[in-house]
Amino acid sequence: MEVAFGVLGPVTAWDGAGDVIALRGPRHRAVLARLLVARRRVVPVGRLVEDLWAGREEPPADAVGAVRTFVAALRRALEPERPPRTRARLLVTEGPGYALRAGPEAVDAWRFEEAVTAAGALPGARALARLEEALGWWRGPAYADFADDTWARAERSRLAELRLHAVERRAEARLALGRAAEAVPDLDAHTAEHPWRENAWRLLALALYRTGRQGDALAVLRRARTLLVAQLGTDPGPALRRLEADILAQAPHLDPGPDRPPTTPWTRPDGTARGQAPAAASDDPAEQVWAAATAAYDRTVAAGARVRLESAVGLLRDLAVTGGGGLEAARGHRLAAITAAAELGDPELTARVIGAYDVPAIWTRADDPRLAAETVAAAERVLAELPPDAHLAVRARLLATIALESRGTRSARGPQAARQAEGIARRLNDPALLAFALNGVFMQTFHRAGLAPQRDAVGAELVALSARHGLVTHEVLGHLVRLQARGALADFTGADRHATAAEELAERHELPLVGVFTRWYRVVRLAESGGARPEEVAAACRDAARPLAGAGMPGLERGLLPLALLCLRVRHGRPAPTDDSVDWGPYEPWARPLVSLAHGRPDDARAALRSLPEPPRDLLFEALWCLAARAALAVGDRATMERARSELAPAAAELAGAGSGLLTLGPVARYLDELTDGLRSPR
Repeated sequence: MEVAFGVLGPVTAWDGAGDVIALRGPRHRAVLARLLVARRRVVPVGRLVEDLWAGREEPPADAVGAVRTFVAALRRALEPERPPRTRARLLVTEGPGYALRAGPEAVDAWRFEEAVTAAGALPGARALARLEEALGWWRGPAYADFADDTWARAERSRLAELRLHAVERRAEARLALGRAAEAVPDLDAHTAEHPWRENAWRLLALALYRTGRQGDALAVLRRARTLLVAQLGTDPGPALRRLEADILAQAPHLDPGPDRPPTTPWTRPDGTARGQAPAAASDDPAEQVWAAATAAYDRTVAAGARVRLESAVGLLRDLAVTGGGGLEAARGHRLAAITAAAELGDPELTARVIGAYDVPAIWTRADDPRLAAETVAAAERVLAELPPDAHLAVRARLLATIALESRGTRSARGPQAARQAEGIARRLNDPALLAFALNGVFMQTFHRAGLAPQRDAVGAELVALSARHGLVTHEVLGHLVRLQARGALADFTGADRHATAAEELAERHELPLVGVFTRWYRVVRLAESGGARPEEVAAACRDAARPLAGAGMPGLERGLLPLALLCLRVRHGRPAPTDDSVDWGPYEPWARPLVSLAHGRPDDARAALRSLPEPPRDLLFEALWCLAARAALAVGDRATMERARSELAPAAAELAGAGSGLLTLGPVARYLDELTDGLRSPR
């Protein structure tokens, strides 16, 4: 029986008739996969033990015996007709371990490598056919069921890179054969999934140009530039820059091919024809470039072209981090772009429009709950409409969007979407996608109190990942997440480092909204230093609140200053303010009992506590429960005291509210002690 093995997807084995061979349990499959990774070399038994149980649990006492049992079962499955007590031919024992002596044609990954290499020596049509056949062998990510295993990581990455190379080689073959229009859809999806591959952008732009879509080709190059600068912190390489210049000049060497219709004579970016004097321009070089580029875009990209929607979302994403009116405008236009894409009836286009807006989010209350709900609904609709073969990265971006936009709600869908997006991003080994997904994971780590350490771990990965791949805005996000988490854990030395790092990045990359958060953090730092008088902290709160006006973050702005000042009063044993004109915003239910007490109306305070809703599960969850606890202690509301103690108990080691980076009520442990004492008192 000739056995074939598949690793370009889940690890599988087939018999000579093409039927799947049952491989028993996951450990059996892991042994087979580990031997396939070794490529016919011997793997010592000790190494198999280390790899099979690495990062999970301690190996059993008889781990070596367990491995031998797995090997014996695999031998029976792979060579069922082998007579008893005869030597195995395929899975052999050699020296200190085992080796899988599969032939060169028996493993799909080995055949794939050979096919890609051989295609380079074949003429155009035969090379294309060979590459298409080889790419058809992929059933999913290589070694898909071992994505988290260290021993498979290098081989998975190597095969993934080889596949991407093959996809681009196939596109080159199509272009060489004059089949540019056929190359466009695959290249479009390829660049969406792997936006850091400059050669893919080059091929897509060239394919569009050769099909007569000069405007779309230039728009693609602009999108590539935006992505490379924003996510990798680098300008396009010489090949992309040269292609852009050649397309603008309609250089003859671009070899349009038989399926490209005639094009119009070339004009300069400012709209003047070749040979005419250029139009007058601004003295500002940046303004000149902007005016020329936007004029060229409007002139060359046809009105109604779908690429305009995707370009618009890229612009909105950049606009959102400029602060103030930019953020507010980006939010409004984003929904309009989603609606326009949906009206075109193209689910994949709509998915790209929704998922491209990967603006980092740090605050856990939506600025516009209606818009957030509509965005989630649109993403869910598109997920259901996508064809089964839609690219995983597109799905993951929709899932990450759902996780982000459902923040602050109690829906179980948000955490589920976050986990799914993260899992896909890790399998695809896509840094930008993983950063986006981790932002969703962060937003869904508020299901109970006391989760600052978990959020700190998410922030640490965001910082490391983003710094490694030049994802500046997500690197800033990671520092802000860690600033919050370290503050909650009373590690202000660590929080200071992250505040400084975030500010330095913001200064270099013109990200003004970062200062809003670091300024508030320094108020928390001042309050917890122990050396500042309450009046000083209150003044610092008011100073920090001034930039909030017009910052475009109503979910953060409304009610924050009164809440921070109330927390300061409670922290120092002072009553709530009695000014009835105070706008408490969304925090009014938790302020009302304390305000009633300050007015000398304990019955009103008891009534307010009886109707008190559960605080939103967000960055202020612990702080709002501490306010409720203080009011409940004052009026002897045992039911609220018990609820508060139960909810706050997991955060006993944290500072109440400091995890928001905005305000603080001091140690949660102090409120827990007071609640415990209060509940021990006689009724």
